[in-house]
Amino acid sequence: MTAVTTTIGRGTTAEHELAQLQREHGRPLFALLLRLCDGDRQRAEDLVQETFVRAWQHPEALRAHDFTSVRPWLLTVARRLAIDARRARQARPAEVGDAVLENARVCADHAERSAATLDVRDAVKTLTPEHREVLVQVYFRGASVAEAAEALGIPPGTVKSRAYYALRALRRVLPGYAADLR
Repeated sequence: MTAVTTTIGRGTTAEHELAQLQREHGRPLFALLLRLCDGDRQRAEDLVQETFVRAWQHPEALRAHDFTSVRPWLLTVARRLAIDARRARQARPAEVGDAVLENARVCADHAERSAATLDVRDAVKTLTPEHREVLVQVYFRGASVAEAAEALGIPPGTVKSRAYYALRALRRVLPGYAADLR
């Protein structure tokens, strides 16, 4: 193997020697990097390739070692690359998926939603107390028709009727929101 390390960097011979290095040391490097990358195969493969790029860029480093094998040097380079990659990932903000971006879009119109809430609140105040009580029970507290009827002491049919007429009145007061209230 020392013959391989002494001639790296000399044209096409270097390509063959790098291929030989990869055949000889690729699996142990990958195994080490897979552990260091917490099982992330893609990241480990990328770091194996980066290790061999470093070997290609620094043939003198391979020659400088009196080892019968260059594996210790390659393992050291690989380990340092893995550490650098982990530090770089920790320094960057976490990547976000589509679900997080979707939530960000929803939160972006928070001011618009707040204004709409105030408009609806003002519109509900224009209703008669009977209609308002039914809407509060059914739509704001989430009560069923039967639960609202029991809480208000009125028949379920009256709850349905008042809810219908209350929503109709809100459509007139909030014309821009009519599609949302149907």
